[in-house]
Amino acid sequence: MHQDAASLAALIGSRICHDLISPIGAISNGLELAGMTASAPVGPEMSLIQQSCDHATARIRFFRIAFGTATDTRAIPVAEARATLTDHYAGTRLSTEWRITQDLGRDVTQLAFLSALCLEAALPQGGLLSFDVQDRSLVARADAPNVRGDLPIWAVVTDRVCADMQGISPAHVQFALLARLCRDRDIWPDCEVQNNRAVLRLPLPGLPC
Repeated sequence: MHQDAASLAALIGSRICHDLISPIGAISNGLELAGMTASAPVGPEMSLIQQSCDHATARIRFFRIAFGTATDTRAIPVAEARATLTDHYAGTRLSTEWRITQDLGRDVTQLAFLSALCLEAALPQGGLLSFDVQDRSLVARADAPNVRGDLPIWAVVTDRVCADMQGISPAHVQFALLARLCRDRDIWPDCEVQNNRAVLRLPLPGLPC
């Protein structure tokens, strides 16, 4: 994937997320108004639809950062990054901890969210995803009783000579995008996998210690 192609793909992702978030938000607002004006208590069906809309909105906001463009240089506040991550995984077998205490640029937050999606693939039975900044590196961890370390797709991210991304499936596109963004910034991630933990470390000189 050439850098221009990657940029075009990110623009497409941003456009799709932008166009989807408005109608879903409108549906959610409509459900809220219907609940306020209803003469009887809202039934479980309406509650289920509202929950589905909320979940879809959360996923789109997460994907907009993970797969969209990072040309906006404004920092994403800590509370927003934490909430976006938490809401995305709400109701799943994965829990999250955003331990980073400073605002990060949209580009760094994008790397963190893509790392989350990559580590998610190593947790088939669920677990904990945590994020921190240590020694000027973005550190993403996956902790669980069972962490898969046998995924060949990890080579796309960590192997400096691995450039074959032609056979990547849509389910693993996050690995390809993370690898491309890192290589464009001359970043070489390091991944360590043990029986109950996977750690993905991205050195970023611009981060504080």
